[in-house]
Amino acid sequence: MSNLGDIGKDTLRGIAGMYAAATREKRRVLDEMSAVSGLLPLLMKPRNHQRWTRAEKVLLRRHMKRVSRLSPYLVLLAMPGGLLALPAVAWWLDRRRAGSR
Repeated sequence: MSNLGDIGKDTLRGIAGMYAAATREKRRVLDEMSAVSGLLPLLMKPRNHQRWTRAEKVLLRRHMKRVSRLSPYLVLLAMPGGLLALPAVAWWLDRRRAGSR
């Protein structure tokens, strides 16, 4: 009977870990998205027959690098049912980051 109790505790720890990872990654995505505010008006300049200044080109490169870090999340959100896989991808990305330290 004590073996079943251990399985329940392990399951709860696993769920709590997935929830913590999902919360952390959600915060990361929101931080990255708020950091690229102002990107759309910058991208629309050529369409409005305006040119980018050197400072705007540097800012545009910085924004694109930030957006490229979010690409696994954006792909997942575009896929049907992809939102359900987000905690698993967050866990996988965290393991990858922990291995490089």
